[in-house]
Amino acid sequence: MDEIRITDQFGNLILLDKVPEKIVSLVPSITYLLYVMELENEVAGITRFCKLPPHFKKQKVIVGGTKDVKFDRIVGLEPDIILANKEENTKDMVSRLQDIAPVYVSDISNLQDNTKFISDLGIIFNRRKAAQQLINDISMAKKNRPYTDEPLKRAVYFIWKEPWMTVGGDTFINYMMQLAGFENVFANKKRYPQIDLKDLQQLKPEVILLSSEPYPFKEKERSLLQEFFPGSCIMLVQGEPFTWFGAYPVQAFTYFNSLQKEIDICIQKKKN
Repeated sequence: MDEIRITDQFGNLILLDKVPEKIVSLVPSITYLLYVMELENEVAGITRFCKLPPHFKKQKVIVGGTKDVKFDRIVGLEPDIILANKEENTKDMVSRLQDIAPVYVSDISNLQDNTKFISDLGIIFNRRKAAQQLINDISMAKKNRPYTDEPLKRAVYFIWKEPWMTVGGDTFINYMMQLAGFENVFANKKRYPQIDLKDLQQLKPEVILLSSEPYPFKEKERSLLQEFFPGSCIMLVQGEPFTWFGAYPVQAFTYFNSLQKEIDICIQKKKN
């Protein structure tokens, strides 16, 4: 077959002399995407955070975490390609991995970037039809979300506590928040700013979203914040619909719909 030449989303030229047969995925959402694209047999290595599909943990080699891989394990797998992400994996790590195998680095800020990424994987792995079907499914899910006519609810999305950390306007989470029906009160900030709860009180958010990852917020944090923000609806939310690019947006919009219904009930109760 002809040589595969493709430029990743970080500007690196990827050269392959065959369709890759052994893949190392260093990002949970990419691992799930490979599964959806029917590349299960080709996936050789994953991180300890790659939880979907669940059976991969027993069948695949765990090569460490997203930021602390075991290079010797990856070398031992002799991968044809390694899939990484600008947000999840460190620059130094990617540089070392490029001595082992070609590394495709994704950089996803919106669904347009996601479409390009899925399309690239379709070319790399000769799964063009599956890639296009997935792109169509995401587009349809986005188009059919039922809450588009409602005004955006002013919200903050927490990813960490002590220090309290949220998301800025240049993140994929911010983009998904908008599609989910929320206006990020920190959209004017960059990346993942640390904030003071007293400053947030001045902004009076309608909704406070406590993510399940990377910090696993629980009921105790929700109760704590409710004392600081008695007028806000504080919700424990699944992180994947807001953070996982790849195939997950297909189901994310269904989750956003149910979340909006819960919040509407909460807001109505506070008004009464």
